[in-house]
Amino acid sequence: MYDLLYIGGGLNYAGAVIAAKNGFKVALIEKEMAHLGGTCLHKGCIPSKMFLHYANILRESQNAYFRGTLTFNMETLVRKKNELCKSANKAVIDQCRDIDLIEGEGKLIAPHKVEVKGKIYEAKHIIIGTGSSAFIPKGIAYDAEEIITSDEVLEMKHLPKTIAIYGDGAIGREMASFFLSAGVRVTLISRHEGLLKGAHPLIVNSMRKQLETLGMEHLRNHPVIKAKSTQRGVHITFEDGSSRYFEKLLVATGRTPNTGVIGTDAVKVGKGIVTDDDFETTLSGHYAIGDCNGKLQLAHAARAEALYVTQKILGRTPHRLNLSHVVKFMHTLPMSYAWVGETRHTLKKRNADFKESVMPLNRFTASLFHDAVHGMMITYADGEGFILGAEILAPNAEELIAPVAIALAGEMDAPLAQRTIMAHPTFSEALERSWFQL
Repeated sequence: MYDLLYIGGGLNYAGAVIAAKNGFKVALIEKEMAHLGGTCLHKGCIPSKMFLHYANILRESQNAYFRGTLTFNMETLVRKKNELCKSANKAVIDQCRDIDLIEGEGKLIAPHKVEVKGKIYEAKHIIIGTGSSAFIPKGIAYDAEEIITSDEVLEMKHLPKTIAIYGDGAIGREMASFFLSAGVRVTLISRHEGLLKGAHPLIVNSMRKQLETLGMEHLRNHPVIKAKSTQRGVHITFEDGSSRYFEKLLVATGRTPNTGVIGTDAVKVGKGIVTDDDFETTLSGHYAIGDCNGKLQLAHAARAEALYVTQKILGRTPHRLNLSHVVKFMHTLPMSYAWVGETRHTLKKRNADFKESVMPLNRFTASLFHDAVHGMMITYADGEGFILGAEILAPNAEELIAPVAIALAGEMDAPLAQRTIMAHPTFSEALERSWFQL
C-alpha cells in the first residue's frame, strides 16, 4: 500500500518527487523508464525547440552579411538530440531515487488499485498523468516512413526536398518553420480558411506574411480525405476531388488524450478523463493531470497541475490554478506568437468592456535586424485599467510574455505596470510603451 501512486512518468514525476521528499511512500509507474520525463522531453518541446534553434541559425546565415552556404547535418543533429535527452532522462531518474519506479503499462482496474503486468498495486491516492498521442484522421495511411508525425521528424537523418504538413496548429507551424529554414519546400494544408484561429487579426496577417516570406505555400480550405504512400510519393486527395503528390506528409492534426489507463466505470471519461477544478476525477482520491484530462495540452500546465494536486494531498492549501493565466505560445521563425489571459477574441466573444493597446515593433530600430518589422505587442485592460492579458508576435515571444503573466498573477493595473522601466534596446520596451496606451 502506497500513500501516493503516480501513473505516467511525464511531468507527473515532479509531484512524486515532492511527495517523497515529504516522507510519503510513493510509487511511479512508467511504461518505459527510458522515456521518464515524458513526451515533452523526448519527443516534444525540448528536441523540437533544439531543432528550431539550429534552423534559425541556418536561416540567419543566408542573409547578405554572410558568404558561402551552410547545410544541415541531420545525422549529427539527431545524435546530439539523443545525447541531450538521454542525459536529461538520467537527471530525472536521479531525482526519483526515493520513489519506487515501476516499469510497465498501468491500468486502474478498481478504486485504489492499479494493475501492471499482472501485479496489483494499491494506494490511498492515485494521480494519473498518461499524456496524449498524435491524432491521425480517418483516411490517412500513417506508415511512419513517408506519412509521418513529429516523432519521426525528430529522428530524420536526411531532409526531404518537399513536404506537405496537414494541420496549422502549433506543431504544424513550428515544423513548417523548421523545414522552411532548412531549405525544404513546404506546403501547409489547412482544413479551414483561417490561420491562427482566435488570434488578433493583425497578428494573423503578420504571421501569414512571415511564412510566405520564408517561401511557404498555404492551401486553405483543403480537408484531406485520403493519403497513402505510392512509388511516386505520398498521394493526397482533398475533399474537393483534387489531388497532389509530395515526397512526405507530416500529419499535425492535434493530439488525443490517453485514457486507456481507465479500467473502471467509477472514473468518467469524455474528451479526456473528466475532473473538477482541483483535477479530481469522479472517483474520490483519484486525479488526472496534464494532457490526459483534456483541459490544456502544455507541459508547464501539466507540471503545475501535478504540483497542485500533490500539495492538496499533503494537506496544504495551494492557490487554485487559473488555466487561463497559463502562457501559451507557438515557436515559429523568425517571430513566435505567445498569449496569456484574455485576448481580443475571448473578450469580444463575451461582449466584455475592454481597452486595447497595439504597439508595432517597427517603431523600434532593432526590428530591422531581427526580422521583426511585422511584429507587435497587443495588451488588454478592463474599464478600470486592470490588465486582462496580451498577445505578442516577436522574436522569443514566449519569453517576452512573462511580465504579462506576472501582472495577471499580481492583479496589476496599467498605472502600476507603467512604473516598470525596461532595458534598451530590447523588444520589452514595446511592452512597456503598450502599458501607457491602456
